[in-house]
Amino acid sequence: MKCIISDQRIDYDGSQISSLWAYTVYKVQDDSIVCFRGGCDVTIGHMIDLEDRLNEERIYSPDMIHFIAEHFDSTSISLAYTRQRLMSCIAGEALRDRRISSTRSGDDLFLNGEKASISIASSSAVSHKIHFGINVRSDEWGSLEKVSVPDPDELMAEIGSRYAAECDDIQKDMRKSRPLEVFSP
Repeated sequence: MKCIISDQRIDYDGSQISSLWAYTVYKVQDDSIVCFRGGCDVTIGHMIDLEDRLNEERIYSPDMIHFIAEHFDSTSISLAYTRQRLMSCIAGEALRDRRISSTRSGDDLFLNGEKASISIASSSAVSHKIHFGINVRSDEWGSLEKVSVPDPDELMAEIGSRYAAECDDIQKDMRKSRPLEVFSP
C-alpha cells in the first residue's frame, strides 16, 4: 500500500473521496492512503452520510489532518467500514503513544470527552474509500490543539504510515495461510 504525505495544504470538501482521486492527483494506481492537512467544509452535494444530509449537518473545521484511503481489492461496504474502524484504532494508538488520552466509539475519536474526528466510508464499482479527519483546531469540538499535541503533521505521517503498514501486514498474512479443509465425519 502506498502512503503519500502531501506537502501542500488541501482543504477537504468531500470531492476527494471520489474513486481514483489519488490516481488523478498523485498518479498512484495501487491501494493508497493520502495524508494531508487543511480545512474541512463538506458541501451538501459531496455529503456521503445520508443521516448528516437529512439532518442538514454542517461538517466543518478550520484545520484538520486528513486521511483518504482507497482499496481496490474489494467493493464491500462492510470491509470499508471495518477498515475505517481500523483507521480510528490506529489513530487512537498513536495518540496514546504520545500520552494523550483518547477514547473511541465506533469510528469516532474523543479527546477529553469531546468528539474530535469525522469519518465516512463508501464504495464504488472499482474500489472502496475511507475519509478520516482529526481536528487540529476547533472551537466547538475536541482538537489536537486542546490536548497539546505539539506536532500534528508528525502525528499525521505516523498514522498514515501505520495504516499502510498494517494493511501490508494483513496482505502478507493472507498469503501464508492455507485454506481450511472440509470436515467430513
